[in-house]
Amino acid sequence: MATRDLVIGTAGHIDHGKTALVRALTGIDTDRLPAEKQRGITIDLGFAPFDLDGDHLAFVDVPGHERFIRNMLAGATGLDLALLVVAADDSVMPQTREHLDILQLLGLSGGLIAITKSDLADPSWLALVNEDITALVAGTFLENAPIILTSTTTGAGIDDLRAALKSLCVSAPNRPDPGFFRLAIDRAFTVAGHGTVVTGTVASGTVAIGDELVWLPDGRSVRVRGLQRHDKTVDQIGRGARAAINLVGVHHSEIARGQELVASGYLEMTRVMAVEIRAAKDAPRALRHRGRYRLHIGTAEYTATLALLTAETLQPGESAIGQLFLKEPGVAVSGQPFVLREESPPATLGGGRVLSPRSRRVRRRDQTEIARFERLGSPDPVVRAGAALAGFGIKSWSEKSLCREAGLRADEVDSVLRKLVETGALIALPVGPRRTIRVLAEFVSALEDRVLRALSRLHAARPRQSSIPRAYVVTELADLESDALVGGLIERLKSQKKVIAEGRSVTLAGYEPKLSQGERKLKNEVAEAIRAGGFSPPDLNDLTVSAGPRATVLPELLVLLREEEQIVEISTQLFLDFDAAATLRKKVVQRLNEGSTLTMAELRDLLGTTRKYAVPIGEYLDRTGLTTREGDLRRLGPTVINKIACQPETTAP
Repeated sequence: MATRDLVIGTAGHIDHGKTALVRALTGIDTDRLPAEKQRGITIDLGFAPFDLDGDHLAFVDVPGHERFIRNMLAGATGLDLALLVVAADDSVMPQTREHLDILQLLGLSGGLIAITKSDLADPSWLALVNEDITALVAGTFLENAPIILTSTTTGAGIDDLRAALKSLCVSAPNRPDPGFFRLAIDRAFTVAGHGTVVTGTVASGTVAIGDELVWLPDGRSVRVRGLQRHDKTVDQIGRGARAAINLVGVHHSEIARGQELVASGYLEMTRVMAVEIRAAKDAPRALRHRGRYRLHIGTAEYTATLALLTAETLQPGESAIGQLFLKEPGVAVSGQPFVLREESPPATLGGGRVLSPRSRRVRRRDQTEIARFERLGSPDPVVRAGAALAGFGIKSWSEKSLCREAGLRADEVDSVLRKLVETGALIALPVGPRRTIRVLAEFVSALEDRVLRALSRLHAARPRQSSIPRAYVVTELADLESDALVGGLIERLKSQKKVIAEGRSVTLAGYEPKLSQGERKLKNEVAEAIRAGGFSPPDLNDLTVSAGPRATVLPELLVLLREEEQIVEISTQLFLDFDAAATLRKKVVQRLNEGSTLTMAELRDLLGTTRKYAVPIGEYLDRTGLTTREGDLRRLGPTVINKIACQPETTAP
């Protein structure tokens, strides 16, 4: 089996010999602070590398005193394994129970149990201690863990413990690695001649000398100048290793425990997380809806308010879906474990795992969103990805953000997305000539329904119009914030034959303008008057006078006639019959086909009309590109090709 980097944390009551046991195994005294030497207790985190036949094991020695539980929690982040320590002369004590609760809440799955100071107890007492431990770990991840008697004074059991650790490393499961670098900082200091150094356990991905990372929460870019793994200089460090990183771009005094180094674009700050939360089995009191607690996640600690979405309170051992509202912005990824504590009186009350690292406030009656949170907790990566994409909606997303929100590995994203596409759950929606966005089918369907409803409203407001300008639809759906998106939805609906879309207009399939008998009569009268006028039709003023009291609907009727291709708009005041406009084009092309020119007077005579009509008609010909004006003369426009111009015209522009 290939060598691995694993992190093992000690756990147990104060003065039960955790530090002495680590020293006996590794030869390293993890109590580094003067106060720790003076008082003989562990106050802050201590670290010691330990090689076991090629496996790189890093010990994190945590304080056992209840006053330093926050330091213990900072050290417990990123642990692969646990070593629960119980002193033979004390047996199980309060912090033994609380530490085990914390490890259980953090989702650990492997570990060992060591009974220390075995030389201070007789066999009968040791048997009672063994029974206490067995009862304590029943139903936990340590239920079947070996219990090893040790003494750092006599050396008894140390070799047995070392062998048990080796077996544990071999059987320890591999934690999923998203593939994007992340390290929660637990220490920052300066080294003469090198500058800022931070330490922590690599939670995921790899980092190499020269890499650019993002320092959160500041968001500043920093560069990796040097790396050490377990006190040895290396060029690259991966998941599970204890790392010391020499940084360029930040002073050590700016850095604090709880901050993070991450790959660019991977993590984003948040104030709201959706979580699956469970009350600790031995919690002294229930977790309350709207209760205020201390959230421990990674190496950070935040003040947070708990909103329970599926319960009012959580009694010991109960679980629910909820949200955490952080006082200050924090970071997390899907599936990340956390712990909740109450400060007064101090106690560990519960914990769980993050379901949605960047959530929005959800009300209890929002069963759709609660169900989405539940899907984010699924063991199936395809289900989680679908739930995460539902959270993105129509907003853009990246591979990194999908991994963060769905707890995916980078190397499984393609296969997961392919499955969603194959099942029709994920659709590529065109939002421009060269751009598409990937959206869940359920969202596309809902958006298409919104477009259809918007068109229905617009038709109802303009019953005499046979079509609606696309710009009106865009305005009606202004919250979508993208004209291209609305256009893409209209094109999908067109392909489904649910709408008719031509040029800048769109209409519901099967829609017919709703005209009264009088309006239909006026529409026919207007069309006939324009047709009878040939190239000298009545203008808008003439039509308005003729319509009399009915003139208020005249603008809409003219639009309808134009959309039905009965008339062509020459100017805002003048309209030609559709067939007359086609004849106009044919006459002008034939006259100018051989490079000749046309004056306004000649255009007037060609059409048999007056200057009143010839001027707007000439401007129309220029505007549509059929002709080009050169002073008082007009020629065929540059885009008119002789071959096309000589063909019979059947349509007007």
